[in-house]
Amino acid sequence: MFRFDRRMLAHFDWWLLIMFLMVCGMALLNLYSASYPPKPWGTPPYLKQLYFFLMGFAFILFILCFDYQELHFWNYFFYGFVVLLLAAILIIGKTAGGAQRWINLGFFNLQPSELAKLMLVITLASYYSRKEVTDGYTIRQLIVPIGLTAVPFLLIMLQPDLGTALMLGFIFVSMTVYVKLRFSVYAILGSCGIAAVFVAWDRLLKPYQKQRIQTFLNPEHDPMGHGYQIMQSKIAVGSGGRFGKGYLEGTQGHLHFLPERHTDFAFAVWGEEWGFFGSAFFVAIYFMMLLWGLYTSAFARDRFGMLLSFGVVMLIFWQAVINLLMILGFLPVVGIPLPLVSYGGSSLLTTLIGFGILLNVRMRRFQVGQNID
Repeated sequence: MFRFDRRMLAHFDWWLLIMFLMVCGMALLNLYSASYPPKPWGTPPYLKQLYFFLMGFAFILFILCFDYQELHFWNYFFYGFVVLLLAAILIIGKTAGGAQRWINLGFFNLQPSELAKLMLVITLASYYSRKEVTDGYTIRQLIVPIGLTAVPFLLIMLQPDLGTALMLGFIFVSMTVYVKLRFSVYAILGSCGIAAVFVAWDRLLKPYQKQRIQTFLNPEHDPMGHGYQIMQSKIAVGSGGRFGKGYLEGTQGHLHFLPERHTDFAFAVWGEEWGFFGSAFFVAIYFMMLLWGLYTSAFARDRFGMLLSFGVVMLIFWQAVINLLMILGFLPVVGIPLPLVSYGGSSLLTTLIGFGILLNVRMRRFQVGQNID
């Protein structure tokens, strides 16, 4: 449990914290602009997001008080709890926009599928650290992690939430490839993945999900309908030019041409107001923060810490890459937020808890590793 050692303060990663706080600060500035001018009723999104930031920072402080090795034990309870929440969604979940994804807790709507991403990272890190294989995992040895991934994946697909379900797939593939597979397994999994694409198109994807892919391939075909979001996002980013239109001066966002400007398309607001150089600065700080997270993984004290921090970085990395490519029109709109930037309490808290784990691993790298069975 909690054991204070003054060496933990000496090994605290202040550079990672500084980059993290810079991204959070820019994100709040952007969210204020995206929701400007504020409506005369209700709490504005940027203020709600600030409350979630403060709540998340409290979670980070709490996480830093305990050795991350404790997650080996609590992983079983966390996995079962999140799966129960995902199952409960199908019965008592709140429906909005044709999807049943939220549980109303009174003060905010909890989206369990966001917790499922972090839960899968912890679960796979725990499994792969316990079942270490030197010559590469076989298909038989992957049955358990595939099953652990498939359960929340299918429950999330039933909501339906294709974007979050795909994120679980990206996390599984990233962490599984990282721990090393036998060459034959790559061929088998690759073939199964290609086959799954065709099966999903014929049997699993709903008409509106197919329409999103078709719109991505040809957004100009229906510029005032299904292609509207992508077209307006590209216009917003492109109109920013080299130096942008200025803070609070973006016309696409403030004149309400850009939809979902404080959630999925939040970075389009930044690109319009700060231009190419401002966007390049933001992306540089953001991905430097993730590269520093990989540095944490490389120098973790044990295999569990290495996999845990790698998984957290991949969780954020894939969401960021998919969201940015979606905004630029290189990927279809799949409803994946930009971590720390897009408005959303469940997504933000999950990301902040992940960063707390990352800082925990980094802070305890000097300690002698002990596996908890």
